[in-house]
Amino acid sequence: MPEWIAKYWLEWLFGIVVTVIGIVVRKINQRVKETSAKNDAIELGIQALLRAQLVDDYNHYMAKGEFPIYARESFNQVYKQYKKLGGNGVMTDLHDKLIELPTPIDKD
Repeated sequence: MPEWIAKYWLEWLFGIVVTVIGIVVRKINQRVKETSAKNDAIELGIQALLRAQLVDDYNHYMAKGEFPIYARESFNQVYKQYKKLGGNGVMTDLHDKLIELPTPIDKD
């Protein structure tokens, strides 16, 4: 028995190491897939929230017929981030229409 152990211990050790590495790689791969799915969900959720804000601003200021500078800056920042997240052309149309609205003039 000790001869057998002495003769094959390296093969056994190699087999155990390869098995452990395989298990670790599978667990890491699973974790990466889960994290990727969560990141995708977060990205889509943020994009939906930004879209809702853009639509809300559009409806609000189109009804008023004017678009104040402070709101314009905020709207443009939200729109820029929405586009970075892969936003579609519908919001571009809303953006372009809203930007055409006049800016109210302060009454002294």
